[in-house]
Amino acid sequence: MARLQVTTQRIVEYHIARLQNRDRNVRLESVRELALIKAAEALEALKEVYDNDPDIEVRKAAQEAGREIYFHHQNKEKSPK
Repeated sequence: MARLQVTTQRIVEYHIARLQNRDRNVRLESVRELALIKAAEALEALKEVYDNDPDIEVRKAAQEAGREIYFHHQNKEKSPK
């Protein structure tokens, strides 16, 4: 299990780093990947993209991904165990 967490963390870090790429398609792909992973640790980076990315489509995707991740983790905390 710990090995999976390390691998997931590396993937998240990789995609967060790619949010700075000059190619909008790379940034867009990484935003979508972070949303699929549901990486709560990416929320701050996605907010930064939403606030500052020059491409409107990337900003919208970051907003949607951030919202999706946020609500996923909110619902996860509220659900009975």
